[in-house]
Amino acid sequence: MLDGRVLLLLAALLWSTGGLFMKAPALQAIPLDYRGPLLACYRVLFAAVCVLPLIRWNRLCWTGPLLATAVAYTLMNVLYVSAVTRTTAAAAIFLQYTSTGWSYLLAWLLLRERPSLGSLVAIVFAGLGIGWIVTSEWEGANWLGNLLALASGLAYAGVVIGMRALRHEQAPWVVLCMNVVSGLVLLPWVATFPVSLDPTQWGLIAGLGVLQMGIPYLLLGWGMKTVSASDGILITILEALLNPIWVYLLIGETTPLTTIVGGGLILTGLVLRYTLFRDRELPPAVEPAAGPASPS
Repeated sequence: MLDGRVLLLLAALLWSTGGLFMKAPALQAIPLDYRGPLLACYRVLFAAVCVLPLIRWNRLCWTGPLLATAVAYTLMNVLYVSAVTRTTAAAAIFLQYTSTGWSYLLAWLLLRERPSLGSLVAIVFAGLGIGWIVTSEWEGANWLGNLLALASGLAYAGVVIGMRALRHEQAPWVVLCMNVVSGLVLLPWVATFPVSLDPTQWGLIAGLGVLQMGIPYLLLGWGMKTVSASDGILITILEALLNPIWVYLLIGETTPLTTIVGGGLILTGLVLRYTLFRDRELPPAVEPAAGPASPS
């Protein structure tokens, strides 16, 4: 198994393709009122299918933390997709990463994980960068998308904390449960939409589900077995730096200067975390009681 941080970097790389998929002209052709929930529903169902072959069916466990993580995942899924359809890909993904602050607080309160000194420095820079984007882009037509992206950040923090708490469970099983719950919650609503998808749109949604949801969340589940919740958020925030680059290069959507400045602050914090402050660790966390680990 690769190092946990490498797995999280790979997850961030795959996640960063999400804006590219969702800004594709074929998916933009779906009416705005239906686009967010429709993409949120069908992409998680495709993600669920892709992890089925990896499940060890004789070692399943359904717990309260698993249900809570699935609920947080469902909220994150709907809020983020709806945000991307109503604001720029760059603003949506950077604002989702307000989760850095929430994850730090929740990890300390729920998991007894104290972040390293370097993580605290990176969190401060991330907060400055995200705050710059929020205050600079709050006005205008994108305000609703920005608000939804902020809400998705809180939900995403819940997902990361949940997957860290579930690190002793099968990662494919956790990912399957999250996606099935999310899809089944949305399907009765989405099934009533007067929208008919063509083969190109179905293909893009399938790619979105497998490459941007299924595989990356497997990597996240495996990576969070050995990486703290606060570091997990900090590493995967690289998604926010790559997402608008792909959209600009292949779709042509420009990124405002304010977003570039905010992203630069976030990147500065990450560089400091893994260079200057690399070995300056705070006392180790007190591990919560857990059952026997399940290999994945």
